[in-house]
Order: sequence, then structure tokens, then C-alpha cells
Amino acid sequence: MFAIFRKELNAFFSSLIGYIAVGVFLLVMGVFLWVIPGFSILDYGYASLDLYFEFAPIVLLVLIPAITMRSFAEENKEGTMELLVTKPLRDADILMGKFLAALALVFFALLPTLLYYFSVWQLGAPKGNIDHGATLGSYIGLFFLSSAFVALGMFASSLSNDQIVAFIVGLLLNFVFYLGFYYLSTLPAFFGKLDDFVQRLGFRFHYDAMSRGAIDSRDVLYFLSVIVLFLQASRLNLEKRKW
Repeated sequence: MFAIFRKELNAFFSSLIGYIAVGVFLLVMGVFLWVIPGFSILDYGYASLDLYFEFAPIVLLVLIPAITMRSFAEENKEGTMELLVTKPLRDADILMGKFLAALALVFFALLPTLLYYFSVWQLGAPKGNIDHGATLGSYIGLFFLSSAFVALGMFASSLSNDQIVAFIVGLLLNFVFYLGFYYLSTLPAFFGKLDDFVQRLGFRFHYDAMSRGAIDSRDVLYFLSVIVLFLQASRLNLEKRKW
């Protein structure tokens, strides 16, 4: 597993993929949070990172499928997947190595944004006037949300030999799980009846709950269940190709 992890991480940073992914995320978030009037933290009037944690999932929803689309699609297209399965590696080792490498890249993208927290901490009146618990919970929630996005993206990549198709399917899955269930709950058929249940099926409900600073085991279990489910589905796709 660690050999695959190192191989994938080296592939990200030996090409422009890793640098572009991290750079695009930081650039987009930096422009939204500090430059664009109406969205800027400087115009918000409160020492809070709420705007960051509101926009970051939307950016990651698009960015992570672009990272994961090559995970299996490129291997299958170039025939290198057959070489991997002939080595003394289990499918679970290949899968987890690729998953952890993509997640590490997302972690490297999120890490520099701690500067936003320091900046808002400095700008508060008085200094340090920021909800530390909610900020910590939001970062934890964002990491779990990113992990789920990576699992969905890898599942999409395992379905096709074409990276573009894998990207589109991954983007669609992320949209459905993050915003789809939320919008579905607002339909007259569910609103006021089953809207809360429908929202609980999606990522946004659990992410918002963690962003309040209260880390509930049910929210953590939900994300872990989704991650395991889609990683297992990806493993089944790999086994099916061998058949």
C-alpha cells in the first residue's frame, strides 16, 4: 500500500497536477475571501471564517474529481493496471494507496488556509475574537467531506477508461450527494414531511452539523460509511475487470 501511496504522490508532484490543484484551490479561495467585494472577509464585519467554509466545499466538489479522474481510468487506458495486479499487491492495497495519495494532496491544499485563521484572529476586535471551536469543527468537517469526495471520485474513475468521463461522473456524484439531496428536500412532496430525512442522506447536512463545532459521532459514522461503501464499490469494479 505504501509503495502505491508513494508512487501516486510522486506522480502528482513530479508533474503539474499537484501544483495546479493546490494553486487553483488557494487562488480561487483567496480571491473570493479577500478581493471580491460583497464576499470579502474584510467587508463581512465579523471575525469569522464562515464564508470560507461555505465556498470551500463548492470548489472542492469540482477540484477533487479532476484529481481522482486519472486514478484508474488512466491505468486502464494505458494497460498499466494489468501490471499492478500481477505484483504481490492486493486490490485493497492498490485502492487504499491511491485513496490516501489523493487525500494527502487535498490535505496539502487545505493546510495553507490556516493562514486565513491566523489573519482573522489578528483582525478580530479584540484580537483573537473568533469562535475557535466552530473553526476547528469546520476544518474537521471539511476534511471528512473531502475524503468522501475522493471516494466518490475514485469510484467514478473505476467505471471508465476515459478520464473526461470519469471527471464528469465524479462531478455529478459529488453534486448529487452534496447539494442534490438538499434541493430534493425542498420539493413540495418532501417539504414539511420528509425533508429532514432526505437532507440527512446528503453530505451538506452532516457537514453543516460539524461546522457548528459539535462533532457528533453520527456525522463521523455517516462519512466513514460513505467512504467505505464507495471504496468497496471501486474494489468490486477492479475485480470485475480481472474477470
